Order: sequence, then C-alpha cells, then structure tokens
Amino acid sequence: MSTSQSAPLNTPRPSVIQLAIKEKAALYAAYIPMFADGGIFIPSAREHRLGDDVYVLITLPDDPQRYPVAGKVAWITPARASGNRTQGVGVRFPNDEKSAQLKVKIEQILGASLGSDRATQTI
Repeated sequence: MSTSQSAPLNTPRPSVIQLAIKEKAALYAAYIPMFADGGIFIPSAREHRLGDDVYVLITLPDDPQRYPVAGKVAWITPARASGNRTQGVGVRFPNDEKSAQLKVKIEQILGASLGSDRATQTI
C-alpha cells in the first residue's frame, strides 16, 4: 500500500521588500542588465531560495513613485561571499509591461554608465 502526499495548501506568501535607491551609483551597483527583462540586487540577510517569489517596491533616485515588481530570486550571494560582496539576492523582473517600463526607466537614468566596467553587486 502506498501513500501519496499532496502539496500543502498554504504555500508561503512572497517576501515583500522595500528598496529605496537614493543615488545613481547605488542603482548602477544594483541593476542587473543581463536578465532579459531586467533585475535588481537586494541586500538581504533573510533566507531565500532560487525561484522564490519576491514582491519588491522599488524607489528610484529623484523619483517619489514606488514601482511594484513581482519577481523571482534568480541568484543568491551568501553571507561572507568572496570579494567582500554584499549578502543578498538577485531578483529577476517578470516579463510584463510594468517591468518593461521600469527597465527602460532604470536604463534611462543610468544612461552611458551602463557600459562602464565599474564593479557592481551583481555578476
């Protein structure tokens, strides 16, 4: 006789993180242009797994609006990572219209610095 286990009905709710980026240099260090739909690095000591849903409210430099993003954890920088990298997660933006507009806005703010070889919190 075999027993099958069904998935729990109470799936964990996504983490909600507010991320206020106050200056262009911080946005440059956090933005992840290599993700097709864009993404952002979020410093966090909270335990996350790849694929976790994360709801982020992003505030950009010189912009009072908060941009909601329902993304997924696409990579994790663990505590005590090499090169003094900040612990946190890379969140991939979803493939939707709001995220596409946010990606364009971030890339407009960053402008020419996107091509820079300065170190970032990302890859």
